[in-house]
Amino acid sequence: MEGKVYTGEDYKTKFNPRDYLKTYYAFDSGTVAENEILKFLLNNLFETFSPGGVGGDILIDVGTGPTIYQLLSACEAFREIIVSDYLELNLREADKWLKKEPGAYDWSPAVQYVCELEGDRSKWQEKEARLQRTVTRLLTCDVNQPRPLGSAQVPAVDCVLTLLALECACRDVDAYQAAIRSLVGLLKPGGHLVTSVALHLQNYMVGHSKFFGLPLEKETVEKALQEAGCQVLKSQYSPINYSEAYCINEGLYFVVARKDPGA
Repeated sequence: MEGKVYTGEDYKTKFNPRDYLKTYYAFDSGTVAENEILKFLLNNLFETFSPGGVGGDILIDVGTGPTIYQLLSACEAFREIIVSDYLELNLREADKWLKKEPGAYDWSPAVQYVCELEGDRSKWQEKEARLQRTVTRLLTCDVNQPRPLGSAQVPAVDCVLTLLALECACRDVDAYQAAIRSLVGLLKPGGHLVTSVALHLQNYMVGHSKFFGLPLEKETVEKALQEAGCQVLKSQYSPINYSEAYCINEGLYFVVARKDPGA
């Protein structure tokens, strides 16, 4: 993967949501590694948001990208979901699916997979409709700002979800720790932060463009959460890697943490 590495403002001109979806989220028709990573995430999200698990009134997804797979289990556990991303283009792509517009990305294989985890694959259309009802707002965000949602008025939430996002957006470990603190600041006392990280990430490809990745270790992720006032409740490591042609990483890490109820 030689050539210029893009970051920050470059996303606005170099990141193509459709190329990203075709590379990493083709699911049944995609490459084995990418499919296994998606299943790892969907399985962990199902366990996290199952009855008796993490739930509440409002969840905010930070760094949604052009995807909705990460919300398929959460929509059963929250009354309202807010999605947010740095790129308007990503929000428009996600919104096409939410509004069932022509040309929207086909997420049905992932939806059916989650419904099978829940016990009835045939209810996938009901699942889609539920998620489309539950997402109420699409906001722009910048995790490198002290107020990641800018001037948007958002009440303290029960859960912040951020998957495979911060290690792409933060330039160094200090910035990562600051981003975690900002996201924890969006939570109610006792609220949950659910995150997944591609560990030791170096860079990743979207089409012919190569984007920066911040190499993080498990210990760095846990320390950032603890220093932000959270207790790690669950962590799951998988040694799985993306296809080398697309992305250089060493394993995935899924973490559920809880903000100090007295904070």
